[in-house]
Parts: sequence; structure tokens; C-alpha cells
Amino acid sequence: MTDPYVRPDVRRFLDYLNAIPGPRSHEVGPVEGRNMMHASRHVADAPVGDLAVNRDFAAPGPAGEIPLRLFDSREARSPCPLMVFFHGGGFVMGDIHTHEPFCAEMARQLDLPVVSVDYRLAPEHPFPAGIEDAIAATRWLAASPEALAREVTGLVLAGDSAGGNFAIVTSLALRDEPAAVPVLAQWPIYPAANPAKGYPSFHDFAEGYLLTKAGMRWFDDCYAPDANDWRYSPMVKSQKGMPPTLVATASLDPIRDQGRAYAAACAEAGVPTVFREAVGNIHGFINLRKAIPSSEEDIRGCVDMLKLMIAEAARG
Repeated sequence: MTDPYVRPDVRRFLDYLNAIPGPRSHEVGPVEGRNMMHASRHVADAPVGDLAVNRDFAAPGPAGEIPLRLFDSREARSPCPLMVFFHGGGFVMGDIHTHEPFCAEMARQLDLPVVSVDYRLAPEHPFPAGIEDAIAATRWLAASPEALAREVTGLVLAGDSAGGNFAIVTSLALRDEPAAVPVLAQWPIYPAANPAKGYPSFHDFAEGYLLTKAGMRWFDDCYAPDANDWRYSPMVKSQKGMPPTLVATASLDPIRDQGRAYAAACAEAGVPTVFREAVGNIHGFINLRKAIPSSEEDIRGCVDMLKLMIAEAARG
């Protein structure tokens, strides 16, 4: 591979990150790794900003309550779509708090309510606990306007990395057994869309680009999935009949090629598909808006496309 293009602000951040001494998150165990991810938010991500609604509540789940958080730029709304967001973190790290700035920004930019799902994490809760929570919470949200104090006309499923996997798998589940309202669109962001298959980007960007091969293997060991189960490897199923799909990748990401392959599979299945790649950017950029300011434009470009897709789907 020839030297890839790296944006100037990405290069500055990577130089800073790679010069930090000490162990990486996959070397310190899940609890300390989660603490490290929480701490990084205040260094690398944008502030949450003002919102009319930032409220915690919960959905019933297969193993107890599933914590949720509602973000909205309006105190009250007429009937509208709802974005359901699944955070990334390799199925091991991340939560409502790590992705709070992004969810708040999506509520503002999309002018829609956003609910973030705090699903169970591995290794304490290995596969399929997290995805069972994601599907259960989404079905409940579709049928529970009283809990939201908003009438939901359709769902937009989104998530980054491991959460992108959950967005795709939940869309498949609701395709095969529809919820109370339809899924209008899905937005997997640098998704782990086909994690059981190897791709060139896994080796091309294995070190030095934030997400590493060693880290991904640790995530997989913690999650302990069945590689042949569609709830982990959604591309074992046909994508025919999936909702309009916006796939976003980063060109310097070891799982970049999984997102590319997923976009191609959707298009081949006849799904209306938009593919956008953040050229010169890295995995995790939606949580790096302070450290990598150019990520704002990557996000804004996706939001512009998603608005069109939601509007078209809502018109029927």
C-alpha cells in the first residue's frame, strides 16, 4: 500500500495520540478501558451544548431495564420520526455519556428527537446480550409514545462501529418482524458490518490509526460471538427489503472495507443506498470533533443526505 492521504488535523491528532505513554485500553481490562474512553471525551470531543430536552428513562428488556436518554432541541413536537442511536466501543466500552455530544448534535442538526440506548456490555454480558437489548428497546420505543411524550411516525436507526453493527442487525430484525412503526432509514457509521471476514484494510491500518488490530481482537474475545449468527454477522442474510441506507466510512479505518462491502451488498440487493467516505479521516471521528475539526464537515455531509432520505421515506 502506498502512503495514504492523512488530513493535517488528523495527522496532528494521531501524532499526539501515538506519543502518549502507557498502556492502551485493550491492555488494562474493560473497567479501566471504559474509564479511559470517558476521559478522552473531554479532551477530544465537542461540548454537549444547549438542548430543550436531555432526559433519562428506561425500557423493559430481556434482563431488566435498559437505560435510555432522550435528546431533543424542542420541548414539544408534532408527530415525527425518531432516531434510535447505538453507541460504539467494540461491544465492550462506550455508553450514553461517551456519545452524548454526538446525539445532542444530531438532535439539533436533524431537528428530530434522538434516543440513545445503553445496552449491556461484554465481557460481563457477552453475545447476544447487547443486541437483544438493542432490538427490545427499539421495539418498545416504536410502541411507546407516552414514554417519549412524542408521537413517533417512523424510526431512523443509527450507530457507530459496534453500534453500526447493532443498527444493521436491528433493521434486519424489524424488516423480518416489523415494529409498531416502520424503519424509514438506517445510518451505520464506520460499521462492523461483516466482522467475521477479513479485508485488506484490517491489515493496512492495523497500527497507528487509533483503532488497532490488537484492540479489535480483544473486543472480539470479550464479546465471544457466534461468527455464523446473523446477529453478529448481518451479511450472512440478504439485505433485500432493508430501509434506505446511508453508510459512512473513514478511509484510514481498519474496518473501512466492512462498510464498503455493506454498502455494495445493499445496492446489489436493490436497497436505496448512499455511500460516503471521510477521506483522510480515522475511525471514531464522530467523537473527535474538538480534536479533528474537519470531522464536522464529514458529519454535516451525512446529515444533509439523511435529511433527504428521511423526507423521501416519510412521503411514502
